[in-house]
Amino acid sequence: MKSLPPFLIRTLTLLLTLAVVGTLFHLTARYPVQWDVTQNALNSLEPGSVKALSMLKGPVNITVYATEKDAQVGDLRKLIREFISIYQRYKPDISLTFIDPVKDPQAMRKETIKNNGEMVVEFGGRHEHITTLNEQTLSGALLRLAHTKDQLLMYVSGHGERKLDGMANFDLGEFGNRLQRIGYRIGSLNLVLAQDVPSNASMLVITQPQAQMLPGEVKKLLRYIDQGGNLLWLVDAEPLRGLEPIADKLSLSILPGIIIDPASKDMNAPINWTLGSGYPPHAVTRDFDLLSVYPDARALSLDQKDGWQTHTLVEGAQQGWISDHGINARPDKRRDIAGPFSLAVSLQRSMPDHEQRIIVVGSGAFLSNVYSGNGGNLDLGINMVNWLANDDQLITVQPHAARDAKIILSKNQLALLSIGFLIVIPMLLALCGGWQWWRRKR
Repeated sequence: MKSLPPFLIRTLTLLLTLAVVGTLFHLTARYPVQWDVTQNALNSLEPGSVKALSMLKGPVNITVYATEKDAQVGDLRKLIREFISIYQRYKPDISLTFIDPVKDPQAMRKETIKNNGEMVVEFGGRHEHITTLNEQTLSGALLRLAHTKDQLLMYVSGHGERKLDGMANFDLGEFGNRLQRIGYRIGSLNLVLAQDVPSNASMLVITQPQAQMLPGEVKKLLRYIDQGGNLLWLVDAEPLRGLEPIADKLSLSILPGIIIDPASKDMNAPINWTLGSGYPPHAVTRDFDLLSVYPDARALSLDQKDGWQTHTLVEGAQQGWISDHGINARPDKRRDIAGPFSLAVSLQRSMPDHEQRIIVVGSGAFLSNVYSGNGGNLDLGINMVNWLANDDQLITVQPHAARDAKIILSKNQLALLSIGFLIVIPMLLALCGGWQWWRRKR
């Protein structure tokens, strides 16, 4: 059997190659596949953003008021178009429209546009203005649009408590800002002046009073709990100052002293920080795998109470202990209580018209401005509030900031790396060189 001529083989090979390339082009055009290999997944959305998009049933319209060129960033429209295209991959019915504020100043005045590049995101007859181009801002706006309830969250004030709109390190202002960005309204409640906790408040936040609460104020809080009010209570390593009846009402025991967690020292953190190392199954911690930090934490314990379901939300200090006589590097086996401990607990019970939900956290500093940026503290706090507000579908959908590219090593890991690079590798190189010299000499 004669073989085919070389030119015919080359022609057939070329035709076959073109057919394969054409088929692949057709398949990729019809079934596009993308793989984000950037270190921080810069061309992909966080799972929380994807979940937020899935909650928006219907088209989203984004109108951008931007000039063709910007003096600082150049082609601003191109940057915005590329950024929005990432969202459009997950939700194709996102429409993007550009309006030049210079050519159409009337439209700019109508929408009260103040900045070049400002975006108006519309969904379901409501809209949000965005002036910063990043995933956290846009996903936050989408969450607010998906969050159809306009819920009022109140916090007790008048005794030096942490403020949800305060900017001091001690306050919870950053936490309050995040809550407002996803649709909650924040209000303070002075129980001396108020007749009762307002009936339109979806939940109440209690933080550590710095002055003794009056018995009349505490009675109002007890009445709120009896009537089925939802509550977030942040406990600090200080006297309860009149809140003892609340703990009794919930059958809550707060062990004396603070938790010492040696795992924090291994991570170059203060030893009085307790790391949240375990998240038992619960709606609040579903799919939550971020580290959380609890400075000066108190250990909590709930007794079984008729009609209530109790859960531990966060566990910590597996190898730690509770000390009521100062911060010590080693436990006193005669006085200290060994871990692990419950750092956050929840209670829930069925009421005639709703389910009452309560969360107690053994560290008020956990969500304070100075510590809330550590690990997943803010995200966990938002999850708690969403659960208390019966918005379980919004849990774990908060967009996260870009992943930190820094590598954090413990002291033992640093020591091993130092020994490896300074001693082991040079010795291996010297041995290899000596062996090669010995071989050549022979």
